[in-house]
Amino acid sequence: MAKKNKKEDNHSQEHSKEHHSAADSIREIEEQFPDIPDEAKKKLEHIKNKIDKFKDKLLEKFEENILGIALLPPSKDDEKKEKINLLILVDDADSKKMSKDELRDKLTELINAIGKETDESLNPETLLLTDLWQNCYDAKYDLLQVIASSATIFDKGMLAAIKLSEIHKTMVLKKFEKYIVSYVLAGSLVQGKATPESDIDVFLVIDDTDVKKMTRGELKEKLRAIIIGMGIDAGKMTGIENKINIQVYILTDFWESIREANPVIFTFLRDGIPLYDRGIFMPWKQLLQMGRIKPSPEAIDMFMHSGDQVMERVKYKLKEIGMEDFFWAAVTTSQAAIMLYGLPPPTPKETPELIRQIFVKKEKILEEKYVKTVEKILKTRKDMEHGTKKDITGQEIDELYDETDAFLKRTKTLFEDIDTIKQKEELVKIHDDVLLAVREVLKLDDLPEVKEEELLETFKHKFINSGKLPPSVLTELKDLDKAKADFISGKLTKAEMNKEVQNARAMIRKLIEYVQRTRSREMEQVKLRVKYGTKFGEVIVLNDQVFIVMDLEQQEKIFRRGKIDELGKITNLKDSTIDELEKELAKPFKPRKVFISNTLMVSLDNAFGSTVEILMN
Repeated sequence: MAKKNKKEDNHSQEHSKEHHSAADSIREIEEQFPDIPDEAKKKLEHIKNKIDKFKDKLLEKFEENILGIALLPPSKDDEKKEKINLLILVDDADSKKMSKDELRDKLTELINAIGKETDESLNPETLLLTDLWQNCYDAKYDLLQVIASSATIFDKGMLAAIKLSEIHKTMVLKKFEKYIVSYVLAGSLVQGKATPESDIDVFLVIDDTDVKKMTRGELKEKLRAIIIGMGIDAGKMTGIENKINIQVYILTDFWESIREANPVIFTFLRDGIPLYDRGIFMPWKQLLQMGRIKPSPEAIDMFMHSGDQVMERVKYKLKEIGMEDFFWAAVTTSQAAIMLYGLPPPTPKETPELIRQIFVKKEKILEEKYVKTVEKILKTRKDMEHGTKKDITGQEIDELYDETDAFLKRTKTLFEDIDTIKQKEELVKIHDDVLLAVREVLKLDDLPEVKEEELLETFKHKFINSGKLPPSVLTELKDLDKAKADFISGKLTKAEMNKEVQNARAMIRKLIEYVQRTRSREMEQVKLRVKYGTKFGEVIVLNDQVFIVMDLEQQEKIFRRGKIDELGKITNLKDSTIDELEKELAKPFKPRKVFISNTLMVSLDNAFGSTVEILMN
């Protein structure tokens, strides 16, 4: 008993997953007709229970054979207005013990008995699947339309396929009837291999024999796009979406496929059920059954050699994978690692050794076996290019794939390690640049050589405590020192490190601007502008050195250099260059007081002439 209950539970679960209940069907009817009278709603509710009981009894006895149960529209016959018409679709494909007529009569008798036992108002109509298909062979499509207009109670997939394809067929014929030769249901549904998850395969053959305004290919593609769009619309209308699979053929290509013995077309002819046919599909189907459709000698020859051709293509594809795909996967990734490290990408031949030198030996962040993987890939490609290796086996491809895949996965952590190294280098460099900027500031106070451990303290004493720079500058310098130590010890995240780098760059700009402003003020204090005749000259005093620019407006300026003493006397004047001036400007200097004395004026007269005048402001 326990086993039986378990089996019933499994059936119940399958039904709930795969099929409608009577309640679902009634609900669909109510949704399609929202204005249905209350009296009719009560009637629908009343028949729901009857149908469910009938369905359960019927499936308990014939579940393996029942393909679907559908609620049919009310009959127009006055005597049957109170009858509940049900269609029972039965799979009789495996019936061998009795004739089809005997089976039909026997099933009808048993199913009618179950209907009467359940309720006198139930009127089940038994339909064998082979009878339904025979109607289609005979171009009688009334039953298809009845099924399309019914409400599904139970279905293993066949009712849904018929309903969806019938609605789609109607849409297609309404728009393109003169072009449609055949509309055929095919695939696993008609081969007896269907499941509720199976696709609904339909084939359409389009007559292209009288096409004049466009090419046959254009006609096929144009109609195909519209017909597939109609399939989507039909799926939405029926609630059976993403199930219909539509194949469109033009008549001329279809005929060529038959002549060439295309296996797909032969299967289509053998198993297909015409839901619409203009007298072409069925003759082809019967000729095939009679053995009168035979492939041509050319088609047989083509198929005989097609296996060898396919194997040659397989060999070519394997060689292409072995020569190119693994090569580019490994080499480009390796070159990316080298570029991330800060070096230009090498040639493919040089790549493995450079990876070995940098990441295996120097940085010690990669294992030797991964370099050997790249070398193996390069050697395979070279051997196949030079012809020393003719073919590559599937096993070799598998090995190369596994090794390349392992290498690519390993490079992900390699990239992270390289990134960490470069970040550390960047932080160390930016830290050194900041200290260099600090030293430039200290040079303003004649302190060019200060020990690194004394640098911040000296900077604090000379520039922070004296008020020349705000205290925040010293705080930022100390934060940078701490950030460097934290990053090296692994306490600083990448985001925090990036923030510190930005702060350091801002600090460098701030210190350089301070040096430039100070130098600019000092330069103004050591310059003396003069006028002689119509020309302007300049005297620059740097400690005990003096530089004279003879004509400021001349493009190729003339420089002279000499000595100046405490009294302002300029001696030892000789020709000089702008390079010598810039070299002296780079050295620390302090503005010195130079008085405009008779001694200085005499020296200026000697340099510029007796007409020299000193410009104020």
